[in-house]
Amino acid sequence: MRQSFAFLFALVVVLFAVSPASAAEGAGHAAAIGMGLSVLGIGIGLGLIGYAALSGIARQPEQAGAIQGAMFIIAGLVEGAGIISLVLCLVTLFV
Repeated sequence: MRQSFAFLFALVVVLFAVSPASAAEGAGHAAAIGMGLSVLGIGIGLGLIGYAALSGIARQPEQAGAIQGAMFIIAGLVEGAGIISLVLCLVTLFV
């Protein structure tokens, strides 16, 4: 719990430190922050999916195939949403 508060505090500090530069420089910094947050969200999402799948397999080893299939489908959806987010950030960077 303490680590999550430290992470959120660091994130807020970085966002407030970069926001004046974003206003002066244009949308380049905002797109970079968006890409970083997108990659961070993808990593957290995939980590939670893997944790839940391994916990489920540990509780019910006979259902490992079904759990793995669902895990791969959900992980693909998370990756797809993350890639769309990265593409949108790149579009805003170059347009």
